[in-house]
Amino acid sequence: MTEPSGGSTDKPRRPVVVPAIALVALAAIGITALLGGLNERPDPAPPQLKPGQVLDQGRFDTQFVESKITLQPAENDFAEDKRFLDVIFKVTNKTDETISVGSLPSGKSDGWNFGATLLRMTPAIKSKSGAELFVSSHGGKYSQLHPGIPSTVVARYELEGSAQPPEQVSYDLGKYELLTNALEDASEWFLESEQDPLTEEDKTTVVAKVTLPVESQGA
Repeated sequence: MTEPSGGSTDKPRRPVVVPAIALVALAAIGITALLGGLNERPDPAPPQLKPGQVLDQGRFDTQFVESKITLQPAENDFAEDKRFLDVIFKVTNKTDETISVGSLPSGKSDGWNFGATLLRMTPAIKSKSGAELFVSSHGGKYSQLHPGIPSTVVARYELEGSAQPPEQVSYDLGKYELLTNALEDASEWFLESEQDPLTEEDKTTVVAKVTLPVESQGA
């Protein structure tokens, strides 16, 4: 659209008035930064859990039972014996629907199942066959956590060749929170997260850590 010939249609801008107290505050911040930065308190470390303790993870109650070495004899003359590091959890699904146990952390998580709450294990154990996460019941492996039933969940890592197990393993742990969408009148579970002040991206919150000694022999 062509502007009228009478001149510009822009309205005069209102001058920005900065209170004197704001100028003093800005000056103080500048001096503080020059002398070594703001004296910010670091975030408190997440609680450290021990074997046998239970953590409320929103959708689940999780007990951290033990970590041990499990030996699996060769199935035939052409196969070899295998060794695994097994981390044992007792998990109770607190919702009214069946939930997949999921998979172990791989740097990315879909944020819906139990495996998604195991944010990171230290030290990391890598093998060609990868790692497993499964529900163990009566000698079988299953993938579902049924409502209200405490289930034995095993995180299994193969120790290849002459690889030695660590003396202990630790997990950073997440927690689900139920968020409500008022516009759609619906609720959904999401992993608790917070915004990274540097990248402004959501980062999953570590609500607790657990450390389990590795038993030298397993059944």
